[in-house]
Amino acid sequence: MGRRMADHDVDLFVIGAGSGGVRAARIAASYGARVMIAEEYRVGGTCVIRGCVPKKLLVYASRFFGEFEDAAGYGWTVGQPEFHWPALIANKDREIARLEAAYTATLERFNVGLIKGRATLEDAHTVRLASGARVRAETILVSTGAWPHMGPKIPGREHAISSNEAFHLPELPKRILIHGGGYIAVEFACIFAGLGSKVTLVCRNVNILRGFDDDIREHLRNEMGLRGITVISDHTVAQIDKSGDEYVTRLHDGMAVATDKVMFALGRQPNVTGLGLEDVNVRIQEHGGIEVDAYSQTSVPNIYAVGDVTNRVNLTPVAIREGHAFADTVYGGKPTPVDHTNVPTAVFSEPEIGAVGMTEAQARERLDKVDVYKTSFRPMKATLSGRNTRSFMKLLVDGITDRVVGCHIIGPDAAELIQIVGIAVTMGATKSDFDATMAVHPTGAEELVTMREKAMSYGRAAAE
Repeated sequence: MGRRMADHDVDLFVIGAGSGGVRAARIAASYGARVMIAEEYRVGGTCVIRGCVPKKLLVYASRFFGEFEDAAGYGWTVGQPEFHWPALIANKDREIARLEAAYTATLERFNVGLIKGRATLEDAHTVRLASGARVRAETILVSTGAWPHMGPKIPGREHAISSNEAFHLPELPKRILIHGGGYIAVEFACIFAGLGSKVTLVCRNVNILRGFDDDIREHLRNEMGLRGITVISDHTVAQIDKSGDEYVTRLHDGMAVATDKVMFALGRQPNVTGLGLEDVNVRIQEHGGIEVDAYSQTSVPNIYAVGDVTNRVNLTPVAIREGHAFADTVYGGKPTPVDHTNVPTAVFSEPEIGAVGMTEAQARERLDKVDVYKTSFRPMKATLSGRNTRSFMKLLVDGITDRVVGCHIIGPDAAELIQIVGIAVTMGATKSDFDATMAVHPTGAEELVTMREKAMSYGRAAAE
């Protein structure tokens, strides 16, 4: 559409220059819309600045020591490796600065006006900037993301860091306690352990990674134990005391753990506070995210929201897809809803996880007949390295239609594999399609097309 009305300064004002907001601004501008975007911190948002990108760089760093150890089985003699945390953080910071500059350059190339500062809603068409200036916009997009949740206010909570601060520690902690069981907690536990820290993970649930397939959860927990990570499940942190240079974390049952750092990774909450949303009657859902329809439109017709602030599927590629679909819908004349089913995801633990579609529990609940295929094997690389690790793969198949409805992988390159499997699952591939696909040998991935024997088969009635 991109109508230019005399009483509006811009066609679109975007609040938040993260992955979703930047994509929406760029695509809207490519359709001819006059666009401004405001960012109070750094362009790039959580993913680029303090999320997926720096985390993956730390993941790479954490895997090198294991690679050095594995090399001996292949005839390499490697001296005693030394790790220097400040060098990693400095190099990481340079790469993040480069990416931020690239994002900013993209906005400039598409003539998107960038405001460095906080922006809030004064009414449905007016944005107030930190400078006090006001901008009238025909359409407003809220893409302010989410922020680490630090849990209930317990004594000493101020001593705990979040994942934000973990990227900027002056030195690698020798001992660290991480409170949480989700993917952020698990990933950082594996990162710190791989870099040489003694890690204790305390999670509230009976096992880590709630929402993932139960076999995957159990397999990763066992692998983490093999790597020296202590997992204390079904516990919560009750208090943190500072004693000299160390912290003593007391759990709800009285157990005490002494460490050099305490990190809370208890999930993230949508950034909806202080934006003026309530003043313009934008509805917030019970889970804390902005309520939107399939086209990311809020309860106020000219205000939209994308990304983690809506608390739908909180992943960077989802925010990007939502931002692009918003621009296509509002400015491209192509109404585009976003399908949030079968979104592939990865956990960059050690070993890493890839998942798409239903878990076994979900399949049993939703389908009349489910066929389950599983395989567990020692990765080929481990045969000479001697590393004690196993890969695991699971396919879930609709027993009536033969359609593959879920795939769960833990092992080397699981994230890379699940991206490709995600294409097949999205297309509606059947188990017969997988079976008819020629294997690539020798690879771990060939197991996905050579699984023939069902681990089990059952109907929905059996689960009731």
